[in-house]
Amino acid sequence: MQRNNSHSKRTLKVSFDIYQKRLEKIEDLLDELQEFVRDGSIIVVEGKRDIFALNALGLNGDFRLATHHSLINFCEELSVSGQKIVILTDWDRRGNMLASKLLENLQSLNTNPDTRVRDLIVSLVQKEIKDVESLPGYVRKLREITKATDVTDTF
Repeated sequence: MQRNNSHSKRTLKVSFDIYQKRLEKIEDLLDELQEFVRDGSIIVVEGKRDIFALNALGLNGDFRLATHHSLINFCEELSVSGQKIVILTDWDRRGNMLASKLLENLQSLNTNPDTRVRDLIVSLVQKEIKDVESLPGYVRKLREITKATDVTDTF
């Protein structure tokens, strides 16, 4: 059985420990997002598929679509809401530009949105996936890899 174990680890792109740590960090960030949701924060995303993806991850909160409004009006509405704002746009070129514009506009309105969670997710997954809607599949993949490898490690 040792041979089978070493084979399963060889087929992984990086070591099992890296996948395991990545999964733990992503789950911690999802817990943090859940805390924002519980506290009534507004989570800003790009599209409906992002909302469906976050719902699939157990997050059901006040999601707002940044792409369906005039950006200036949208930021003004967010600012006057008095709620904490979390920017969770994709990390492709368009999503990065949108996050930057949202941050700039909100800060000009004396509102400081949270971008930390987005930045940490990006640093963990940017080479694997490029958008929020891919997060559930990515988390599922990490869970399968770590569970499958745990099983083979016990033989």
